[in-house]
Amino acid sequence: MTDKAGVRVVVQHEGLLDPMLYLIQESLSVVGEPEDNRLAAGAEDRLQYPRLHVQVIASGDQVSDDGRPYECEIQIRTEAMDLWARMSHKLMYKADGSAVPSNVRRSLYRLIALIELYDLEVRRGVEAMAQYPDVAQSNRLLGEIEHLFRTFTEHEPRRDLSEEVVDVLVKTIPDPAVYPERLSRFIDDRRGDLERAYRDYGPESDHFLRHGRYILASQPESLIIFERLSSSKLLLHGRWIDELPESMLYDMADAWGVSL
Repeated sequence: MTDKAGVRVVVQHEGLLDPMLYLIQESLSVVGEPEDNRLAAGAEDRLQYPRLHVQVIASGDQVSDDGRPYECEIQIRTEAMDLWARMSHKLMYKADGSAVPSNVRRSLYRLIALIELYDLEVRRGVEAMAQYPDVAQSNRLLGEIEHLFRTFTEHEPRRDLSEEVVDVLVKTIPDPAVYPERLSRFIDDRRGDLERAYRDYGPESDHFLRHGRYILASQPESLIIFERLSSSKLLLHGRWIDELPESMLYDMADAWGVSL
């Protein structure tokens, strides 16, 4: 066993494990076969952690002292698997090597059955919601902007508010399927302006902490609002006033430095 880097990829449900494995195999240089015991023959009657690990050559040109390239182990898990693995490691790992009581170990492994059921039901729910294109588009877009928003702040937004606002914003976007690319370019081009707006009006600002104003500047959908204010503010304003408080949009225009 040699030192190596480790990476964990966490996906929403078990239906995304194989697509993620395929993506890794297509994108990186894989060493050997993946370690996959999800469907290990002869283990159907046991409760065990569904291990899915891939060994790859680490990116870059660094090598070890003996001239070999560094390797990286990638663990692929669902959110539920990751919760179980982290929790069980804390309870079962003992630095002194002493044995964990068997009843404790059995209790933890019984939870694997619940993990399997949870992942299955999440997958069923996601696939069922895909039958409703409008809802699916809003959910996908919200997932994208939550990720992008994390590059500016770790503030925990209000999910209910995000869902309400994104449902309106998506009506102002001509092609929601390709919009995340457009939004990413906007963020790259205007990152300095965005950092200024979040510094002055975002979740760590006096406006938010002391006065409770500019609440949308503490939400991930603010990225879409700023982009729409820059490219289609009249369309945005027209859609907005029919469904959301106009004062909230005026606050965001003020934070972005444009007039309506």
